[in-house]
Amino acid sequence: MRISLLCYIILFSTAGLLLAAPVKAQNAGTERVSFGISGQGLESALQLLQKQTPYVYYYRKADVKNIEVAAMPEKDRSVAETLSLLLQNTFLTFRQVGETIFIERAAGQVPYEISGRVVDPHHEPIPFATVTISRTTDNKAAQVSQTDTGGRFKLEVTDPGSYLLRITAVGMDSLSVAVELAGNRIVSLPDLVLAETTKSLKEVSVTAKKPAIEEKIDRTIVNVNSMISSTGSNALDVLSQSPGVLVDGNGNISFKGKPGVLVLIDGKPTYLSGDALTAYLKSLPASSLDQIELMDNPPAKYDAEGNAGVINIKTKKSRSAGLNGQVSASYGQATYGQTSENLALNYHEGKVNLFANAGYGANENYRILDLGRDYFDAAGNLLSLFRQTQVIRSQTNNSNIKLGMDYAASARTTWGFVLTNVHSSTTQSNPSTDNLFNGSGALDSTIIAENSGKSYFTNTGLNVNYSHRFDSTGKALTFDLDYIRYHANSDQSFLNTTYLPGGVQTSNQLLTDNLPVGIHIYSAKTDFTQPLANKGKIEAGLKSSYVSTGNAANYFDVAGGVSTPDENFSNNFLYKENINAAYLNYDQPFRHFELEAGLRAENTNAFGHQLGNTTHADSSFERHYTNLFPTAFFAYHLDSAGVQQLVLSYGRRINRPYYQALNPFILLSDKFTYSEGNPYLQPQFADNYKLAYNFKSLLSFAVFYNHISNLQNEVIRTEGNIFIDGTGNIGTADFEGISATLSWSPTRWWDLNIYGQIGHNSFKGQLFDTYLNQSSTSEQFNMTSQFGLGNGWSAELSGYYVTRFANGQSVINPFGQLNGGLQKKILHDKGTLRLSGRDLLHTYVADGITNFIPNTTATFRNRFNSQVFTLGFSYSFGAAHNTDKKRETGAASEAGRIEN
Repeated sequence: MRISLLCYIILFSTAGLLLAAPVKAQNAGTERVSFGISGQGLESALQLLQKQTPYVYYYRKADVKNIEVAAMPEKDRSVAETLSLLLQNTFLTFRQVGETIFIERAAGQVPYEISGRVVDPHHEPIPFATVTISRTTDNKAAQVSQTDTGGRFKLEVTDPGSYLLRITAVGMDSLSVAVELAGNRIVSLPDLVLAETTKSLKEVSVTAKKPAIEEKIDRTIVNVNSMISSTGSNALDVLSQSPGVLVDGNGNISFKGKPGVLVLIDGKPTYLSGDALTAYLKSLPASSLDQIELMDNPPAKYDAEGNAGVINIKTKKSRSAGLNGQVSASYGQATYGQTSENLALNYHEGKVNLFANAGYGANENYRILDLGRDYFDAAGNLLSLFRQTQVIRSQTNNSNIKLGMDYAASARTTWGFVLTNVHSSTTQSNPSTDNLFNGSGALDSTIIAENSGKSYFTNTGLNVNYSHRFDSTGKALTFDLDYIRYHANSDQSFLNTTYLPGGVQTSNQLLTDNLPVGIHIYSAKTDFTQPLANKGKIEAGLKSSYVSTGNAANYFDVAGGVSTPDENFSNNFLYKENINAAYLNYDQPFRHFELEAGLRAENTNAFGHQLGNTTHADSSFERHYTNLFPTAFFAYHLDSAGVQQLVLSYGRRINRPYYQALNPFILLSDKFTYSEGNPYLQPQFADNYKLAYNFKSLLSFAVFYNHISNLQNEVIRTEGNIFIDGTGNIGTADFEGISATLSWSPTRWWDLNIYGQIGHNSFKGQLFDTYLNQSSTSEQFNMTSQFGLGNGWSAELSGYYVTRFANGQSVINPFGQLNGGLQKKILHDKGTLRLSGRDLLHTYVADGITNFIPNTTATFRNRFNSQVFTLGFSYSFGAAHNTDKKRETGAASEAGRIEN
């Protein structure tokens, strides 16, 4: 029988009360104490008094933690007299109940509340600044506080009169402001601007560390500089250590159990997925990152596209004069070798800031894929068996470059441009052995397939941006113009040779293809921010985008060295899409709660045209639809300090089809497996609900429910013994569950982040000639521990595990992995050596079954070269970073629908 710790406490406490001998109650008015302090916080003074008296003191920490009390000479006084001196000039009083003294707010007394925000000359918030309010009559501090990470502060004093507010911060000049308190009990000050100090301090080092994880009303923020092992690592490393984020052995990123998350860099799309996105994130040094914003329900300012949420990686932009940067290189050993070299530069002089990133990576991967398919007749009798083993080996070279400039036309106006280019080329061979058996299990024939191919893609993006701050209150206007050009091409060869059981060759077939893709994206957007009283704001914006795509599939039968077009597989598909959007978002904090509500409207116009050939008729479609996407966040503070809060949120999202998924052409994987597009695909819609409890930035619990209608999902059907893989609208999906996040530093040298989730999902709808009804309950867990070992050494240990879960037709078996790393700072802390291992136990797999295929059962099994050991070196040079926030730009959701 299990009895909880709480039960033991209750039992022993009750027994203690029953057995305790009655004693005569003490009187605070007569009980004497010799007590004195030299001037300190009220909370520590009360703790000292409690040690010297027989009473237990109860008080709300939020009421006393920021109150400073004047010096009190040591003297023999009554406890009541001592308390009266400690609490004078505050809004607190005390009362005695038995052996307990309660410290509480005086009845009917409403303190003056003084609030404001401390910013630097660029109007960026200054966290952890010290704010002191003193009476001008005696210059005694009435209260001392610190600004939060948003630069905000709040003070409370009891008496009216003349006060002096003094603000100090590391590296900034101090500022004093006169404040007169009279009839108005709530005083909101304008932004208080601290100038950067011109004095240099020698042999003095002061460090203020932000919390690694912050919980906001609409997002979770990861402060990269506060992570022990961020030095010497890259953006992908930091991302994989963020709560709720999983990066698997193939570099695929999911967030809180949902794949397909949209990854932005400074609010701008990467235009990449899979290996290309992985290579790009590896090219960004963690030292160039400021924050990572995790949004499972993004506000109305963001495109409504995507139900997996948004991850926005915000980089630093240096204000330090001159040149600074970082160079890094690494070598990784899996089954084959992997290399990565990267360079990041920033140059600031006067009104001009130039920045550049360049990276190159080469890796060789392999995957072993086993497929099993069993076919039955209508009575359930086994007809045939299919078993295939593919060995997929690829060599990929990735390069990326990013160039940009910001020009400060005035103190409040900035123009900028960003040019990006990513190129990736891959050579792949995937030979396979296919064995076909009859219903009795005897081998019927064997097909040896020699499949190979070469492919490449190039992404080029240009962004022009403008921002203007009208005043110091935060009123601002921005606009962005974006152009993206995506070009890809693939050439493949499929050679299939069939043998009888005795080894006699019966047939030989060669098929080749050429698959060019071209996509052009044009986007324009503008955003306006209008501050309101009491730290509120209204945001509004407009956006318009235009996409033009062209996909061709050219297949050829090759016989005797002569290529003949295969019109059954070949086609040419053109697609154009225009999306127009407008949004309005309102955010207002109040005394005990905060409200954020927004509405986004998106109008979509789509045109598709499949060009005909000798076997396929010319066809086209046209769609027009307008949808509204409301979002709402309500946060209630359970205490006056905002330590505990409840957050209720709702958001509606849309998933439009990938551009290539609308193309009705057939893409060959091998002789028995095809992929096929679907021009009739409709967008899916999701309604997301969540209730969360947050305790500081330490602990968070959430209950969530997501409903998806018109679900887009992978669907598999058969034509004879050929599997055809595609995307279809198959009905509805529901997800409900609970999650918990812990971000804790047990010691100064140990940071621990844990995310856990238990959820239930269900899929229901018509699937070809059958009805899909599949559900599962699953758990997800990921953990990161970072250790500061001293003398420049640090280490980390991370991992994740996901239990068996359903995904549409498929059921995915459990998978997980364990990672570790060790690093050492060298060369006066400018260099870093880093040794890391991914999938240390080689446990990452991707296995499962596919259900709801009439008269067929299917299994799949994947093994990867996911176990990698990497040695890396990075070196930083030039002046240190001072961080400016970068703005968000356009074309995010459109680029996110390109499949690389």
